[in-house]
Amino acid sequence: MVRLFFVKLAKALTGSAAIIGGGAFAYKCVDSRRTVEKAARDAAVYASIDSSAVTEYQPLPTREQQWQLLSEPDKIFDVIVIGGGATGCGVALDSVTRGLTTALVERFDFGSGTSSRSTKLIHGGVRYLQKAVFNLDIEQYKMVREALHERANLCNVAPHLTYHLPIMLPIYNWIYAPYYLVGIKAYDFVAGRQKLRPSYYLNYQRTLDEFPMLKKDKLKCSLVYYDGAHDDARTNVTLALTAARHGAVTLNHSNVTGLMKDEDGKICGVRMYDCMSGKDVEVRARCVVNATGPFTDAIRQLDDPSEREICKPSSGVHIVLPDYYSPASMGLLDPSTSDGRVIFFLPWLNHTVAGTTDTSCPVTPYPAPSEHDIQFILNEIRNYLSPDVHIRRGDVMSAWSGIRPLVVNPEKKDTQSIARNHIIDVSNSNLLTIAGGKWTTYRAMAQETIDRAIRVCNLEPRLSAECQTDGLILEGGHGYTPTLPIRLVQTFGLSSDVAKHLASTYGDAAFEVARKAALTGHQRPAIGVPLAHGYPYIEAEVKQAVAEYAMTVVDVVCRRTRLAFLNTDAAESSVDRIAEIMAHELKWDNARKEREIFTAKECIYTEMGAKTKETTMQNLPLNFTSSELSHYSHKFHEIDFDNKGYVTMTNLRDYLTSKDQRINDDQLIKLMASVDSNKNGLLELSEFLMLIVAVKSGYVMSNPISKALVNSSSLSSSGQENKKTT
Repeated sequence: MVRLFFVKLAKALTGSAAIIGGGAFAYKCVDSRRTVEKAARDAAVYASIDSSAVTEYQPLPTREQQWQLLSEPDKIFDVIVIGGGATGCGVALDSVTRGLTTALVERFDFGSGTSSRSTKLIHGGVRYLQKAVFNLDIEQYKMVREALHERANLCNVAPHLTYHLPIMLPIYNWIYAPYYLVGIKAYDFVAGRQKLRPSYYLNYQRTLDEFPMLKKDKLKCSLVYYDGAHDDARTNVTLALTAARHGAVTLNHSNVTGLMKDEDGKICGVRMYDCMSGKDVEVRARCVVNATGPFTDAIRQLDDPSEREICKPSSGVHIVLPDYYSPASMGLLDPSTSDGRVIFFLPWLNHTVAGTTDTSCPVTPYPAPSEHDIQFILNEIRNYLSPDVHIRRGDVMSAWSGIRPLVVNPEKKDTQSIARNHIIDVSNSNLLTIAGGKWTTYRAMAQETIDRAIRVCNLEPRLSAECQTDGLILEGGHGYTPTLPIRLVQTFGLSSDVAKHLASTYGDAAFEVARKAALTGHQRPAIGVPLAHGYPYIEAEVKQAVAEYAMTVVDVVCRRTRLAFLNTDAAESSVDRIAEIMAHELKWDNARKEREIFTAKECIYTEMGAKTKETTMQNLPLNFTSSELSHYSHKFHEIDFDNKGYVTMTNLRDYLTSKDQRINDDQLIKLMASVDSNKNGLLELSEFLMLIVAVKSGYVMSNPISKALVNSSSLSSSGQENKKTT
C-alpha cells in the first residue's frame, strides 16, 4: 500500500520539477418627533422592497421551547452531547439526522472556546503530508487524506461560509525549492479530484507582485498552494442551528453538574443547571457523549474521580493586524520559525491574522494571550516582511489565545505520547469521550463517535444507521449563490459592504437579517444602521443573534459578530448599543443590562490582549538622556500650566488643540487609562513619561500625541549623552 502510493506519487511529480524555472416592516414606530414627510419617505422605502425575491425561513424553536423539551419529566433522549464546540455540534447533527433523539448542552455559548479561536483554516495538513512522504509514514498519509476529503466537504456544504485561499511559501534558498515543491504537489495529488485549485510556482517578480510587502533581500521565488478558510465561530453556530433545524435540542449557557447512573453503574443521563433561569434539571439519556475539548478530563472525572488526565492543553495565540499588512487574497506560511514552529499570516475579514504559538498552559474558560507570545509572532513577521513595513506593537488590534486540547490515548501505556489524531474513549460506565483532532475533521470525528455510540449503547436510529452528514447542506447554504449580495442590495437598499458581509455570514438567511434592519435616514444606503464605524456589522444582526440563541452581550460582540476578535476599540464602543438592543429583545431590567455591559468590556479587556498590552506599557523602562528628560519634563509643566502636579484630560486636550492636533475624547480617555497606573484619571509626571515611552516604542499609535509631544525639533537627537533611568 505504501509502495503503491509513492510509486503513483513519483509518476505524478515527474513533470513538476520543471516548474522551478419586498416585505415591509419597521425597526421602530414613527414617533411624534418625525415629520409626516419623513414617515411617508420611510414607508416608500419599505414598500419598494420586493418580497417575492426573499427566501422565507421558518423560525427556529425559541430557547424557552428548547428548555421545556429538555426538562420534560418522562423524556428519554437517545443521545446527550456535552459541549457546543465544532465537535459537539457535529456529533449532535450526525445523531439527529440518523433519527436519534438528541440534545446538546453547552456551558457558555456555541463555539465560545477553542472552536472560535483557531487559525481560520480548513486544511488537510500540508506539513503532515511532507512527513508522510519523507518518513514513509502511512498513518500520517491516511490522516491527511481524510482531512482533505473533509476540507472539500465543508466547502461544499457551507458555500457561503467558506472560501479558497492561496497560501504562499516564499523561498530564500534554492536548496529548499525541490523539498517544498514535492510537498505541495503531493498535497494536490492526494486531494485528487477534491483539490481546490492546483498549486503553482511564482518567480521573483511575480512573487513581489502578489505579495508586495514581502522582504526582497535574498528572495528567490515562491510556491503557492490552496487551502480553505472560514469564520470559525459562525460555522460553529451554523452547525448548532442546523442541528436544531433537524430537531435536536441545542441549549447554550447550561452547565452539566453531574452524571446520572442506573443500578448497573451505567450512565443514564445528566444533571444540569440553566445559567439563564437558575433552574436545575435531570435529563435522562441512553448515551452521553463528552465533547468538551480542553475540559475533557473534568467530565471524565465526574464519571470516575480516579480517571487519569488525558488532555495536554496547549495555548495557541493569534494576533490581528490592519489589512495593509497582507494582500487581500493571499496568505503566507512561514514553515520554519526561529524555534521550529509554523506561523501563518492570513487575510481574514478585511484584516490580517497571524499565528499561532504552541505553549503548555492550564485549562481555563477565560484564556488570555501573553505578551511574550505576541512579541514572538511580531518578531517572526519581521523576518518575512519588507523593512519598509514598520511592525509596531500598537498595530495589534486584538490578540487572543485558544486552548488546543491535545490528548494522549488512555489505552496506551506511554502517557507522554500525544495522539496525532483524535481518540474515542469509552469508560466502564459507557461515557463516550471524543477528544483531540482538528476543526477540519469535526464531521468525520462525529461520524465515528455516533457509530461507536450505536454499538456501545445499543441505539436504534429511526431514519438510518448510516451517517447522513457527508454532503448535508448547512443552514443558509441551500439558496446561496455568488450573486446573493447583488440581490440584497437591489432588494433592500443595503450598502455593498454590508450585503457582502450578510451573504457570507448568513447565506440565504441574510434576507431574514435584512428584514430586521432599520432605516438609516439616507438615500444610500437606505437600510442597515452600523454597529461600529468602519465595519459591516449592523444593528439588525443583534436581533438575529437573539433569534439564534445569543443570550449575552459577549455572545454577540465575540461570536455573532467578530468585533472583539478584530478590533478591541471598535468592540468596546459597540457594547452599550448591543446591550440596549438585547435588553429590549430579552426584556432585561437596567441592572441586568449594566452587568452585561461590564462583563463584555471586561472580556474584551482581559481576553483580547488589551490587559497584557497595558501591563507591559506600564512596565516599560523610562530610559531618557538628560536632555530628553529635561525636554519632556518641560512639556509636562507646560501642559500643567497651573502647577497642580498632574495633567487632566482637559489639560491634554487643550494642549493638543493649541498645537493643531485633534483627538476625540474616547481615544484620549483610553490613552490616558493605559498609563494611569493608580487609576485616578490623572497623569503625574512619571505616568506622562510612561506615555511618551509607549508612543516612542510603538505600543501606542497616536499621531496627535506623537506630533505634539514626541516629534519635536527642539529635542536633541545626538545620542551622545549618557542614558538616565527615571
